[in-house]
Amino acid sequence: MSKTESAPALDFVRSIVEEDIRTGKYGGRVHTRFPPEPNGYLHIGHAKAFGLNFSIAEEYGGLCNLRFDDTNPAAEETEYVDAIMEDVRWLGFDWGDRLFHASDYFDQLHDYAIELIRMGKAYVCDLSAEEIREYRGTLTEPGRNSPDRDRTVEENLDLFARMRAGEFPDGARTLRAKIDMASPNINMRDPVIYRILHASHHRTGDKWCIYPMYDFTHGLSDSIEGVTHSNCSIEFEDHRPLYDWFLDELDVYHPRQIEFARLNLTRTVLSKRRLLRIVEGGHVNGWDDARMPTLAGMRRRGYTPAAIRTFLKRVGVAKTDSTIDIALLEHCVREDLNRTAPRVMAVLNPLRVVIENYPEDLVEEFEAVNNPEDPTAGSRRVPFSRVIYVEREDFREDPPKKFFRLAPGREVRLKHAYLVTCESVVRDEGTGEVVELRCSYDPESRGGKAPDGRRVRGTLHWVSAAHALEAEVRLIDYLLREAGPGDEGADFEDLLNPNSLEVLTSCRVEPGLADAPPGARFQFLRQGYFCVDSVDSKPGSLVFNRTVSQRDTWAKIEKSQGA
Repeated sequence: MSKTESAPALDFVRSIVEEDIRTGKYGGRVHTRFPPEPNGYLHIGHAKAFGLNFSIAEEYGGLCNLRFDDTNPAAEETEYVDAIMEDVRWLGFDWGDRLFHASDYFDQLHDYAIELIRMGKAYVCDLSAEEIREYRGTLTEPGRNSPDRDRTVEENLDLFARMRAGEFPDGARTLRAKIDMASPNINMRDPVIYRILHASHHRTGDKWCIYPMYDFTHGLSDSIEGVTHSNCSIEFEDHRPLYDWFLDELDVYHPRQIEFARLNLTRTVLSKRRLLRIVEGGHVNGWDDARMPTLAGMRRRGYTPAAIRTFLKRVGVAKTDSTIDIALLEHCVREDLNRTAPRVMAVLNPLRVVIENYPEDLVEEFEAVNNPEDPTAGSRRVPFSRVIYVEREDFREDPPKKFFRLAPGREVRLKHAYLVTCESVVRDEGTGEVVELRCSYDPESRGGKAPDGRRVRGTLHWVSAAHALEAEVRLIDYLLREAGPGDEGADFEDLLNPNSLEVLTSCRVEPGLADAPPGARFQFLRQGYFCVDSVDSKPGSLVFNRTVSQRDTWAKIEKSQGA
């Protein structure tokens, strides 16, 4: 087997895989897995993990399983299972017929636990969770043995059977591995491998009232499935000795665990626990809120699978954690949408413009290119009439230097249409606010071209008032304020950006967007990239989310660095 020509540049994980293939380890097989816990939605950090596992399997002619490590029924739901499968498929990966659940192996895991007891490698402990923490010791002090550590095999077998039979309440007893309470690795200090939990499981119902712990389940599930390379994020590095201990003591097939750096992004939360707090605290409207870094949120916001995969490829796979500037992700999104998104005109903060010398009953249509980056995108017809809307910010009564848009006596170009000049303003009698502009147009400037070659510097987008559709536009900003994701010194919720969402309700868009389907992406000229909201947008009630602004910070960084 060999890497395909389209494979990414070799990283340290792929180097290990290639060496194992070369030496014939695992018979030259490559078999990975993605093992999410179904207790929340996947975020872009998870995409790095499953993208790596599925890609390696694809590149080396191997297999990749999707397995749900569903060992905690108190936190797991079918909703999360369904969402995870949708996200993996959306990003372009397929597990074929290899969909598994740790709960598929509960009987076998229970047998393994009994085998450890019989070997004298596991015992039933009566200490409470708080007492177990107290007995465990610290990083500088060894732990103490549980008073129950020397129970006989017979007594442990009896108590474990009674635990399974439901004789004891939650928390009354645990089954612990007997390893080394003086180990410098706290994970090896007699970890709990089964706890009592009288909770109904979303797949096994009420069959079990004891459930295996993640560290016990994970490696043995890899073994059962014949996984060769168990790739996981760096926080599991200290758990690897425990992963190996269970496999070695039980003398079963032994996969290789490899740890890589997790993904951290500036101004973004990539902790499932914290994201759950954000959702439950009502700071957003669910896991798929367009402000969330979940794949469901990014999909709703208008991010594309291609952009995310490009971003992950550029980030690469390293051994040590680092924080990536979110500008790189946005740059990848812009790159993709610049090639694929149709251009349209939308006015987010409308200011009425009356072109006084334009015939009142005339409606013209102008040809507009859908995407100059895509020769196959074609064009569309945009209606034009005497009354139009422009952006309020495109007019200044007292314009500053280098302001090339509308001002009294100034001429500008209307994209695809005509040259117009502002002649006067109309104010609200009560507030004095400018509510309307009175303009004239040059009938000889059709298409926005000056007939005498005069220079007109400003070009504005616009929509015809008689034809434009009303729309709600949601301007999405970063989830966090300036503080980075690792600012543990601050109260987490104080880091949230109170201005992460601005809703504009009186926007106007081209009439051609009336039938835009949920999820459709567009570039609003001069505004950025936007997506039809897949939940709230309905026929006759358009809702758009801003995917990413027009400004490309990362492109400027690359230019300044000579990239």
